[in-house]
Amino acid sequence: MDSRDEQKRLAAFRAAAYVNSEMIVGLGTGSTAKFALERIGARIRAGELTNLLGIPSSRQTEELALALAIPLTTLDDHPEIDLTIDGADEVDRDLNLIKGGGGALLREKVLAQASHRMVVIVDESKRSESLGTRWPLPIEVLPFARQVEENYVKSLGATIKLRSGRDGRPFRTDEGNLILDADFGPIEDPESLSTKLNARAGIVEHGLFIGLAGEVIVAGAGGIEHFRRGRPK
Repeated sequence: MDSRDEQKRLAAFRAAAYVNSEMIVGLGTGSTAKFALERIGARIRAGELTNLLGIPSSRQTEELALALAIPLTTLDDHPEIDLTIDGADEVDRDLNLIKGGGGALLREKVLAQASHRMVVIVDESKRSESLGTRWPLPIEVLPFARQVEENYVKSLGATIKLRSGRDGRPFRTDEGNLILDADFGPIEDPESLSTKLNARAGIVEHGLFIGLAGEVIVAGAGGIEHFRRGRPK
């Protein structure tokens, strides 16, 4: 395990310690969230957690959770989530996020909005003074509206790349949509950009998570830092 993976593991294990028996837990997607699922699964097998139910944010996470014997449920049966643990591609000083590098941004945002508590886990490379500095913004669009929404996002100042899968074909989300990776450079006003993107019918969702993360756990070479919304950075 390289140093960055070790940092991800440390952050994930810290967050997994907040999971208690009887909880409904939102299960994130991605390399950091994977470590959290593994830890939750280990605690279930050890008898530390009972009557816990998870709601996965992607088919990939669902498959992993089942392999780890984490019992699953749905939002239809449990529309309120006690705790969601997820990663992020970029985190700013206000705990706003860019997510969607794994392509699960739509379901991830649904879980985040349904959660009483969202804890984000990252390694120190994901911290940024301004969102968009380190990562393009994923924008999920209807295939029908791909070109018109691409033109619109370009008009806002972004350079666009249609995301491709491993087979070289356009990447499809679990909902069958496409992802435009929009490079705006540093985003001066994430809230304003979010509002503009939300107004477009062909844009299903975007990776700006504004005000959704209550806590961010950052693991780095110097140890773990824990940031909470509303407290001094």
